[in-house]
Amino acid sequence: MTAHVLPDAPPRNWLDRFAPEWLKPYGRLARWDRPIGWWLLLWPCWWSAALAAVAAGYAVPNVWHLLLFLIGAIAMRGAGCTYNDLIDRDFDAQVERTRNRPLPAGAVTPTQALVFLVLQALVGALVLLQFNLFTIAIGLASLLVVAAYPFAKRVTDWPQFVLGLAFSWGALVGWAAIFGELAIAPIVLYVGAVLWTIGYDTIYALQDKEDDALIGVRSTARLFGRRSQSGIAAFYVAAFVLIGFAFALADAGLFAFAALGAALLHAMWLIVTLVPDDPPNCLARFRANTVTGWIIFAGLVADALVAI
Repeated sequence: MTAHVLPDAPPRNWLDRFAPEWLKPYGRLARWDRPIGWWLLLWPCWWSAALAAVAAGYAVPNVWHLLLFLIGAIAMRGAGCTYNDLIDRDFDAQVERTRNRPLPAGAVTPTQALVFLVLQALVGALVLLQFNLFTIAIGLASLLVVAAYPFAKRVTDWPQFVLGLAFSWGALVGWAAIFGELAIAPIVLYVGAVLWTIGYDTIYALQDKEDDALIGVRSTARLFGRRSQSGIAAFYVAAFVLIGFAFALADAGLFAFAALGAALLHAMWLIVTLVPDDPPNCLARFRANTVTGWIIFAGLVADALVAI
């Protein structure tokens, strides 16, 4: 394996095939070759925007907002990964799956990574400035959680919870962008999304549990041990119960709840077919969570359409 090949990147991804050589290390640092991360960051934003459309009686979510959330998710996920890799570069050098990332492999220097981090954060800031002042304040508040995440695995068995706090923040932002305030529905949606994140990121962490045990990195995958599947299932079920409660608070209709039921069945299929000691299986099940996101979003959009 060369210093530029990463085992969890999809084969023949666009970055490896089309990007100029000078850009590839930065693209890998921002995980442009692994879009699942920004999809998972995006889903709470799009769910919240769609739920706000249902609550406000709009036929469809605000398309301009959806586009801004997409750009912001890609930029801020890249910035977050760059920041995380700067903090974790010594850990990453000791883990089989991550030792060929650009920083531990020497393809990008810490100074270059820091400049790249600032550029991505500026893109995220430009996106955030397109919204109302309340939404800007909500978005800026998320930076405190994002800054804390890389250190969580050093001090707690629940870094997935901290990641959930950061990755689910869009559940607040999407609603605030429409109403200029928060309500109980987006807050409940946020808590549900946090629990969903704990579930899928535990699946992701299963890939590294042996290396993590050797170097002292903590995770819910290590905490749950042989009870990983039942633990993940419990978080998924609790997540969907809370998301359903958020739907009810926003007066969502049949299509939204039917899609939520289908998404839960899909999530349970992921658990049943999960093989905790098989890293490729875990990676595939982790990536499949974006299907869950699509199902829920499509149900909310359909619900908004039929309500008109």
